[in-house]
Amino acid sequence: MSDLPAAPTTPRRTATDPVKSLMHRHQDLCNRAVNPLEIAAGLEAHGITDRTAARFRHRDVFSLAEEMFARATRDTEPSAHQKTTHAPRVRLDWAVLTLLPGLLATATVTALRLTEGRPRPAIAAAGILTVALALRAALSRGPLATPPHHRASHTPGTSVWTAWLLAYALLGDGLLQTALTGGPDALPTGTTADPWPLTPAPILALAWSCVPAAWTAHLLATRAHRRLTTSRALDDFSTAVRPLILTTLTLYLAALTTLLALTGAILGEPAPYARTLPLGALLLLARLLTTHGFTRAPAAVLMATAATEATATATVFAARLPGCDALAIPVQTLTDTWGPASVPSLTCTTAALVLLLHASRTLTRASAHTPPEPRC
Repeated sequence: MSDLPAAPTTPRRTATDPVKSLMHRHQDLCNRAVNPLEIAAGLEAHGITDRTAARFRHRDVFSLAEEMFARATRDTEPSAHQKTTHAPRVRLDWAVLTLLPGLLATATVTALRLTEGRPRPAIAAAGILTVALALRAALSRGPLATPPHHRASHTPGTSVWTAWLLAYALLGDGLLQTALTGGPDALPTGTTADPWPLTPAPILALAWSCVPAAWTAHLLATRAHRRLTTSRALDDFSTAVRPLILTTLTLYLAALTTLLALTGAILGEPAPYARTLPLGALLLLARLLTTHGFTRAPAAVLMATAATEATATATVFAARLPGCDALAIPVQTLTDTWGPASVPSLTCTTAALVLLLHASRTLTRASAHTPPEPRC
């Protein structure tokens, strides 16, 4: 039996390196990272979990990031990984812009106190417009601004609900109290003897609170950046940042409490702590989440809060219809027990707690404090 010619042997294909393929997909992330945690944060932002890392034969995302960082450092020039990321810095432009809402709100309230008659509506309208523009300018710079890479994910409507909550802080309690007694019979005039009284103290304090809000947000960004460069794992970063969020909120509320005491004393009104502090906490947490790219939850919570306040007032008016007296019983009972300020106090406190829980799960991610990879 003759020997058959040997079949030509085909070289066996070597399996592709999965980590190398992952590095190719995140090449820019690997090139600009200064430590493994930055790569881990980028992978986390792209939905790669510890279970996904197991497919790359690593116990968790950070272990996978360490290998990617080591290989990227070996394959590139050493100088490419010796640069350091820059921490957020204080800039004069945003520091000055945060003063504008308080200054213009103070000027508006002062002008209304010094005038009477027909000029008051025009002064009020001009003041509201200028304060709104100043607030928009203050939120366009510095630590309270939405970064360019997150603006595309901005959820519309947040500004509308925020404006509603601020308007209710100025007009809502007076309108609710007047509605429960059968009014209002006319629009508010802004005088102390008005049956539909305005409460400018909360608005004035909140306008000035843009200053501590910006500085506490800057403190959070700076400390989170420092933890980003020193932490050795994603869990370590989360554990370190969680107290920073509570510290940021506590410092802001302490500053807002002081501002409420000052504005109440200057205007000769009781300081409305119970309904203004929850609103301030709600607005700060919503802004912090928005600046870090988490826009859906703040928009939904602000909308629900505004809808609750509007519904509470609407039920009082709806109870005047024949056979609908029962609609006003919940609000009537609440205001008889704790006053009209209990409606915004309860709604804003509940909403602020919801956003605080959401922030404790989202703002503690390393990916929330690192810019995303640029898209091709």
